[in-house]
Amino acid sequence: MSPRLDGSRTPQATSTPPPEHLDPIEQDDVLAGLPEIPPYDEVAPLDARALSRTLFERLESLEEGTHDYAYVRNTLVELNLALVKFAASRFRSRSEPLEDIIQVGTIGLIKAIDRFEISRGVEFPTFAMPTIIGEIKRFFRDTSWSVRVPRRLQELRLDLAKAGDELAQRLDRAPTVTELAEHLGISNEEVVEGMAASNAYTASSLDAQPEEDDTEGALADRIGYEDHGLEGIEYVESLKPLIAQLPARDRKILSLRFVANMTQSEIGDELGISQMHVSRLLSRTLVRLRRGLTAED
Repeated sequence: MSPRLDGSRTPQATSTPPPEHLDPIEQDDVLAGLPEIPPYDEVAPLDARALSRTLFERLESLEEGTHDYAYVRNTLVELNLALVKFAASRFRSRSEPLEDIIQVGTIGLIKAIDRFEISRGVEFPTFAMPTIIGEIKRFFRDTSWSVRVPRRLQELRLDLAKAGDELAQRLDRAPTVTELAEHLGISNEEVVEGMAASNAYTASSLDAQPEEDDTEGALADRIGYEDHGLEGIEYVESLKPLIAQLPARDRKILSLRFVANMTQSEIGDELGISQMHVSRLLSRTLVRLRRGLTAED
C-alpha cells in the first residue's frame, strides 16, 4: 500500500465530502480508525482493494439506514468505479453510449456491495465483476433490441455469433447452417430462426448515409418505388371472369378494339356490320363490365 494510505484517517475525506448533517464530532466517529483516502482517480488497484476491505469491515459494524452506513457505502461505490469502467470498456463497440453503460454497471456495483460478505474470504473485485457484467448484459438484452424477441432467441443469437467465430477460424470460411447446428447440438430450423432473430437487433434509419466507399445513396433512395402497373394487373384479373361471360361477338369486338387497336370502322368491316352498330355494342359491353367491377367492389 502506498505510504499515504498507511496513516490514520483525517477527520474529512479529500474526495468525498462528509454528509452536511453530521457535526464534526459525529464525523470523527464515522472516520475514526480509517486510513486516509486520496482522490479516487489516484488510488492504485492494490490500494483500492486494501481500502475496500477496511471499509467493508467498518460497514458490517454499522446499522443499515444510518447516515454513517450511507457514507461508508457511498465511499465504497466511488472507490470501486474503476471496476465498472473496466467492465463497460468490453462493450465499447455496442451502439449504446459508454456513459449509459457505465451508469448501468454502477447499479451492478451497488448490488454487489450490498451482497458482499467479507467473511467468505473472496476479494471484492472477484465477487463484483460478474454482477456488474450481468447487469450490463441484462440492459442490452432488455432495451437495446430494435424489435423485442424472446429471451431464448436473444441467447441463441449470442451462441450463434460465438460458434460462427470459432468455426470460421477452424474452417477458414463461413460455416454453413448444418455445421452451426451440429456444433451447437440444435436443429437446422433453430439455427435459421436464430439468424432471422438477429436481424431484429439493430435497425437502420432510411435517411442514414452510406459508407464513404459506397457509391449508392441513402437507403430511402434504394427502396422500390410504387409500381402503378400492379393496379392494371388487379383490374385485368377482376375483368377476366366478367369478359368470359360476354357473348362471343362482344368479346371479339373488345379484342379488336383494345388489343389490335382497330378503329370502329375497321371492326365494322371485319365483322360485316356498320360502324354505328359497333359503337352501340362496344358502349353496351363497357357499361356491363363497369357495373360488374362496381358490384364486386
